[in-house]
Amino acid sequence: MRGDGRSVNDIATTLGVSKSTAYLWVRHLPLDPDPAAERARRQAHSKAMTDARWGEYRVARDEMEDGIRDKAARWVGTLKHRDVLLAGAYWCEGAKSKPWRKQTGLDFTNSDPGLVELFVRFVEALGVSRDRFKYRVSIHESADADAATRWWADRIGVPIEAMQRPTLKRHKPSTNRRNTGEDYRGCLQIDVPRSRQLYVRVEGIMAGLFDAAMPT
Repeated sequence: MRGDGRSVNDIATTLGVSKSTAYLWVRHLPLDPDPAAERARRQAHSKAMTDARWGEYRVARDEMEDGIRDKAARWVGTLKHRDVLLAGAYWCEGAKSKPWRKQTGLDFTNSDPGLVELFVRFVEALGVSRDRFKYRVSIHESADADAATRWWADRIGVPIEAMQRPTLKRHKPSTNRRNTGEDYRGCLQIDVPRSRQLYVRVEGIMAGLFDAAMPT
């Protein structure tokens, strides 16, 4: 154990003897552990102690939060037409019109399938069929763009022919990306053609929402 770089305290604790006894056993053995190995061992020991101390608490916390999340999800229930318009207007106004860059229509880009479907339902609630939209996947060139395009087409219920050529992002090996693996499908870009008046309507919905939120 001393040869592995274990301290006197660790040896005494492991063997169930006093520190003085452990010291007498190993005092003739020099201690020159590998700094990296010693640091890794200490980190692993610290993590094990933390997990043991907080493990039950974390399990209970996660169960409590799961219950809160499920209750909130059930509270939503079925979205009515007005609900879809209010929720969709909030999300799709992300590319707001600026004095130096006027927004000329509705578009949306996101990697979350739930938000993408919410946007699609929102525009349909405005009276535009999803068959009229333009779809394009934006994804890193190191990923499977064709598979991602097929997945998104199936996810939103449109034929693969409706999907435009993917936009490939240049891969930088030096970047520590976490959006990798089989579940990485990039972002879906949705453009609604000839939707300038629809965007103006969205601005009106948001203005009314802000007015309604103001104290009377």
